Amino acid sequence: MSEDKKNIKRPTAAILIIGDEILSGRTLDTNSNYLAGVLTANGISLMQIKIIPDDKSIIVTTVNELRTNHTYVFTSGGIGPTHDDITAEAIAAAFSVPLKIDSRAVALLASHYPNGEADLNTARLRMCRIPEGADLILNPISKAPGFSKGNVFVMAGVPTIFKAMVDSLAPKLTGGEPLLSISLRIDKGEGDIAEQLSKIAEKHQGVSIGSYPFSQNGNYGTMIVVRHTSKKVLEKLKDELLPLTKK
Repeated sequence: MSEDKKNIKRPTAAILIIGDEILSGRTLDTNSNYLAGVLTANGISLMQIKIIPDDKSIIVTTVNELRTNHTYVFTSGGIGPTHDDITAEAIAAAFSVPLKIDSRAVALLASHYPNGEADLNTARLRMCRIPEGADLILNPISKAPGFSKGNVFVMAGVPTIFKAMVDSLAPKLTGGEPLLSISLRIDKGEGDIAEQLSKIAEKHQGVSIGSYPFSQNGNYGTMIVVRHTSKKVLEKLKDELLPLTKK
């Protein structure tokens, strides 16, 4: 079997963005873009990105579906101090475990305030509710932690905090071989190269070959992006694709 057709086993992941503000268009999701890059660099294949509302039943159903089908599930949003932050209770329901004020979370959050636990009002204590048996994900910015339960990793929606949580979590994830890529610019429209490109893709079915059209100064072209774990395979494909650049 040729190297490019080997069935390379890689962990898979899904990202679940939770929040009415994302679905309404009021807030732009940048978290999935950041996490996608981290996952790729760590040899984890991102298979799905879903955006759902702050609805407990939808969160429970979606989390249970994704955690069954993927190695990792990462959520963003819904673990703040307000009434509509319901992700923690939804995750507890998905795993059928109690949601409790966690003493570890209390200690972390208290360290963020000048008067310690005395400053933790009812709203702030909501951020200390953790499903039973979950591990904490540290938050170096505002201290309110995320958590992981099973293969589900629950993180904040605020981009700076989300990124900090991802960065602390990434070294602990088990990945496969990192996915490498090469790009090749072809100053022809997709319709001009589609037939030849299809033949090349058919020969290398274990390789991801993406075709992305663009327009620049009134001229049309196509950017070809090839992804694989083997540098040797990428170099071979580049040699086969180069004739497409000739006018």
